[in-house]
Amino acid sequence: MTDTPSTDQQTALQSWIDDQLSRYTLFDSLRYRRSRRFGWGMRIEHGPLAYQSQKPAEALTEFEEAALAFAACGITGYALADLSYGAGQGGSMLGGLVGRTVSSADALSAVAVFVINDEATYFLKRPQDLDAREIAALIDLVEEEHAAQKLVEIYKRLRVKVRDGRAEAPVIPGDNFNINKWALYAKGGTYFLPVNEITPLVINALVEMFSPEMGLFVIDERNFYQPAGIGKFAMSRGGFLNDAMNGGKVATVQGLEMSLAEAASVEQGMILQNISLMAQSLGLGGYANFARSEFAWFPPLGFRLQTMAGSKYAGAARFMTFFLKLLRRDIEVQFPVGLEKDGQTLLHAYAPPYYPNMTAAVEAWVARKFGKDGIYRGGIGVSDWKDPSNIASKIPVPDHRAVEAASAYTEYIYRHYGRFPAYSAPFRTVIGYQATRVDVDFYDTFYRHDALSDTQRNYPLNLKAPKA
Repeated sequence: MTDTPSTDQQTALQSWIDDQLSRYTLFDSLRYRRSRRFGWGMRIEHGPLAYQSQKPAEALTEFEEAALAFAACGITGYALADLSYGAGQGGSMLGGLVGRTVSSADALSAVAVFVINDEATYFLKRPQDLDAREIAALIDLVEEEHAAQKLVEIYKRLRVKVRDGRAEAPVIPGDNFNINKWALYAKGGTYFLPVNEITPLVINALVEMFSPEMGLFVIDERNFYQPAGIGKFAMSRGGFLNDAMNGGKVATVQGLEMSLAEAASVEQGMILQNISLMAQSLGLGGYANFARSEFAWFPPLGFRLQTMAGSKYAGAARFMTFFLKLLRRDIEVQFPVGLEKDGQTLLHAYAPPYYPNMTAAVEAWVARKFGKDGIYRGGIGVSDWKDPSNIASKIPVPDHRAVEAASAYTEYIYRHYGRFPAYSAPFRTVIGYQATRVDVDFYDTFYRHDALSDTQRNYPLNLKAPKA
């Protein structure tokens, strides 16, 4: 059983943290930031750093967890959206008008964060998961003079419990590396798992790429470099997409998808860096660690899964698929497409089964921006512009040809590869972060004094830490 601080301890701790957040500088957070993996209740069994903590595992307080969650992805205000919105200028590529503590490609907030502790696993809502009134209320809390004291309230408004207890992926070869076996999912620790959502990022990019002003073209390197469902739009056939191989406007399916997956991973990296900086300012320990598992994380999180043949998932050639099936070696794999809880859809791919086909998914994405209640139309209440309705009404909708090309491309990918996108599942994990209390005795046993900063040494619960 994980211990929890007493009421008096929590009161003293929160007072100390309030003071830390008001006076601790960003410069200090940056220069003292370290991965400090060894926490209360932990044990290293082998090697020259073998050690058994003499302190019982103890959960982070709700305030500490809330502060880390806010650093990860807290809503902080409205995106300035200071772009050129003239025809063909690309301004309407922005897919959101709300800012978080991290920047995001096209303001899409493409990374969702899960908070996992011994008691429960939570999903943190993103701006697109909230209505305008909820967003405005959260921003009001953040803008208060003593906003740090509102972090728990903010945290409670954003979190959705998806299951009791700790969701975790196996720490075995194939799902993780042995370097993490001794430490991951430690009792008392809180694990932050970012999950990258890919489909909106790809569709949003396609609609802009296929605009007449950009006119990019995509070929499928796994289908003899043929047009990826958009041949009829090629200039060589009288269309508007530049398919000249020497024109610098031809991409491959893999090149397109990987560049966008990298954009989501950059956002995830900023989330993890923010968590680590907040952990330092609070006197906590923790570390970023490998969490890239194609399949293992999503069943314990409760994701809706689809099943397909492994050969098709890997994009194997048809003759290879035939022989694998003949030899009965074509295993089935499951991949995530969405997350539902108590009848509410928390995350969903812009793809079947949430839409009847990819054309419907593309149209739904365009409607999210330019439909009756889209962010550039009836939903414009969430904005920092002085006259949002007037400005939004003058932002042109995407060219219908771009939407048609995006629909044709996505239909091709789904038809040929059985899912969208082609090279990965709609949701991906890459790296996670485990936050714990620092075991000062361990570091004093093996390390020089400066391995810990004064923030860890003066952390109230470390000053009078109990023995196990």
